[in-house]
Amino acid sequence: MSTRTDVPWLTAEEQHLWRGWLRLNAQLSAALQREMQEDSGLSSSDFEVLVNLTDNADGRIRVSDLATQLLWGRSRVSHHVTRMEGRGLVCRAGCAEDGRGAWVAITPAGRSAIERAAPEYVLAVRRLVFDALSAQDVATMSSLVDRLQAQLDEGASPCSLS
Repeated sequence: MSTRTDVPWLTAEEQHLWRGWLRLNAQLSAALQREMQEDSGLSSSDFEVLVNLTDNADGRIRVSDLATQLLWGRSRVSHHVTRMEGRGLVCRAGCAEDGRGAWVAITPAGRSAIERAAPEYVLAVRRLVFDALSAQDVATMSSLVDRLQAQLDEGASPCSLS
């Protein structure tokens, strides 16, 4: 294996930040997943799907659009929706406008599940993240996240999830 000499390696401070960011992201995800499972019986993936459905006035979304919103492949969405259908949280219907497309819709049981889960989720996010930050910290982090997201969006390929 050869070592590249043209790489601008991370400084000690950058490396500390990067590794801390990765660890924080993993710990936050694990803590939120654990609490959500205990509080509501939903997985983080279930919650993400239900949030995307409730963000739409009619409580439904095309499978392809859901995949785009979640940054998941269509196959993963299809498998996960099938599991959620089995638990009565969502249902699937054909798309009249496109014979190959399908809609995913929230069921009354799914709506009830997210209405029970959302308050506990918000309380956990507040306790694990926002309670430790000042208003200025939130504004600074929001700006930084927006800038990083814009950079990622510039380089995103529209076909990368298929």
